[in-house]
Parts: sequence; structure tokens; C-alpha cells
Amino acid sequence: MSIPPASFGDIAGLKIGHYTDARRATGCTVLLCEAGAVAGVDVRGGATGSRETALLAPGALVDHVHAVLLTGGSAFGLDAAGGVMRWLEERGHGLAVGPARVPIVPAAVLFDLWLGDAAIRPDAAAGYAACEAAVQGPVAEGNVGAGAGATVGKLFGLPHAMKGGIGCAALRIGCTTVAALVVVNALGDVCDPATGALVAGARDDSGLRLRGSLAALARGEGPASLLAEANTTIGIVATDATLDKAQVNRLAAMAQAGLARSIVPAHTQHDGDLLFALATGGVSCPIESTQLSVLGALAAEAVSQAVLRGVRAATGLPGLPAARDLIAHP
Repeated sequence: MSIPPASFGDIAGLKIGHYTDARRATGCTVLLCEAGAVAGVDVRGGATGSRETALLAPGALVDHVHAVLLTGGSAFGLDAAGGVMRWLEERGHGLAVGPARVPIVPAAVLFDLWLGDAAIRPDAAAGYAACEAAVQGPVAEGNVGAGAGATVGKLFGLPHAMKGGIGCAALRIGCTTVAALVVVNALGDVCDPATGALVAGARDDSGLRLRGSLAALARGEGPASLLAEANTTIGIVATDATLDKAQVNRLAAMAQAGLARSIVPAHTQHDGDLLFALATGGVSCPIESTQLSVLGALAAEAVSQAVLRGVRAATGLPGLPAARDLIAHP
């Protein structure tokens, strides 16, 4: 009997919801873990926008989070976390602090303000709506939620860029699942590590073929003037393994290898690359260091697959074709 492929839905206690703004290409995506999950984070880019990341350090007091938010709208989009907190508070979820319960909601943002009216960005109502839409099961990909305004291949300027998106992938080892949700909004190109072929990225002057950013730089073609904080690949790695805070931070760090395999260049000074990691503890046996290394390897592979799924699921916008629109790949 064949074993069905792993999915995010295999991790009990997690739900994912998107809010996509109909007025312009922006939105937010929430991962709910209402019962709480041990969380960590790893930041590799030089231009991050985030909230509540310091408390994820191994020495910090708070161990569990109740949701993680990925959002468009640059730093303005962090307002959406307030709506996620309100949704959780209304249902009695959060850290007990005196007479109150305070939901812990780390968040990371990407820059999409150049697509349409920059005054339109996710707010608290958008975060609340994403929670209302959250389900445990298949996750919509491409131009939805935080991926609605994602773009890739901006090393030679936005006129040569392409549409990015949000993607999801999962792998299983024994009874343990490792899943990744990634919003691909990179400065660099996206390639398939299995073949080395470019999938999306900076286009040449024809507008229908990929330039190959690293090859172009090697030929002496200079990059465009780069806008700081305009590029970010952000995501979440989750597992039902039982991990402590130090281990889940190591999982996030190992998962970053998946971005380096599938995005070239990655982790630049102009990218805000950041990955959260969550462990729900649904699989009861504690993970030893050797097992953690295996989980980290799987997490990196899931991240790489999610990056590819995000750009392949994307659909083009005016002036921003998607991978499916190209006539040839070099």
C-alpha cells in the first residue's frame, strides 16, 4: 500500500488562513497554533521587518506562541498582528498574565508597496479576516495572502522582475512531519536545485526570457540601484516533533539552507530573509541531536520545495509575468 504524501494538514493543531485584498496586490497569511507551540526564528537577510522575534531567543522567558503572521505592506503591515491577537483573545487563547491572557503573535513583513496604491496595506481587520479563513488542510498557493504582491528577480530593476508567490511543502520521516510555508519576494532568481534550471527571476530585454542574474553579473552587467528593504523571503517551518526552544531555533537555522539552494543570490543586504520554526509536540518522543539534524535536513528540503511551488503557482500581473508565462528557460 502506498503512503500518501505529507502535507501541512498532517500536523495536528495548526491552521492556515489567507486574507487577500481585492483593491491591490497585497494581503496577509496567518498560521494559528491556538494551543501554543514552541517557536524559534532565524534571520539571515540584512533588511528585515518583524515583530516579537526577540522573545523567541532560547534564553527569553516566553516559550510558546499562539500564531505567526506573514504579511505584505512593509512595516505598516505589522498592524495586522493586532487583529490576530484580538481573534485569539476573544477565544481565550494566550499567555496568562495576571487577569489577562496575552496572545503571542510573532510576525514578519515583505515589501509590496510599489504595486498599486501604497496607502492600501494589511491592517488589524485583515489579520482578523485571515484568522476567520484559517483551515487545517490544503493551503492555497500563489497570488494569495502575503504572496499576493510578492515579486522576484529584482537585481536589474522592477521592470525586469517577475511575480513571486506563496508556496507550501511537507515531508515525513516515520511518524514525524516537517512542513514549510514560504512567501517568495526575493531580490534574486529562483532555480530548481534538482536540475539547476532557472524557474523565475530577472528577465532579459525581450521580457519573455530569463536573464540569469549571476551570469549577467559575471559578464559585467551592473545591477540596478537597489532599494533597501524592498525584498524579503519569509516563511514558517513547522513540525509535530517535541523540541525545546534551543532545538527549534536550530531547526530554523538549518531550514535556511533551503532558501540558499533555491534562490540565487539569497540572504543579501537588501533581502529581509527570515524563517520562523514551530514545534507542536504532537509526536511525544523527545528529539535527540542526531534526530534534530535529520529534521533540519528535511526542513531545508521542504523550504526549497515550497519556494518552487510558490513561483510556479503564481499568476502574472500587468508588467509582471509569472513563471508560467515565459516562452523558454535558459
